[in-house]
Amino acid sequence: MSFEIRIVSNTPLTGENDLEKATKTFLYQIGYLSKGADPEIPFKIFFDFFLKHPTKAWMVEEIASQLKVSKPTIYRHLNKLKGLDILEDVQITDEGGQGKKAYRLRYGNFEKAWSFVEAHVKVALENYSKTVEHIQKLLEER
Repeated sequence: MSFEIRIVSNTPLTGENDLEKATKTFLYQIGYLSKGADPEIPFKIFFDFFLKHPTKAWMVEEIASQLKVSKPTIYRHLNKLKGLDILEDVQITDEGGQGKKAYRLRYGNFEKAWSFVEAHVKVALENYSKTVEHIQKLLEER
């Protein structure tokens, strides 16, 4: 899975005291929520499951059942979060004693999970810089 994030010029949301509003605005800024698409399900997945319960590991079936949506819908949104690298896969045991894959916020902490995103952005920008330098070198060799 590739890392993908949207970077936009923004003002820190430190003046916003409504947790849901600040979170939703932030999720639009980074591209997890999309303009023109219904944000209800992806927002609930992130906010109600992972942000409110950061240390709990969630199985796809649990999330789908609680939100009354299909598993493919859940996977589509989980893949976006995994693409940001803020979720981690964990193995849990279900009621029947079977090992199952579940997901939780990386390190069980949003701020620590975000440090992974920042590291990916830094590497991506460094790689862009190397490409720009290479293109400039090719131009100069013409």
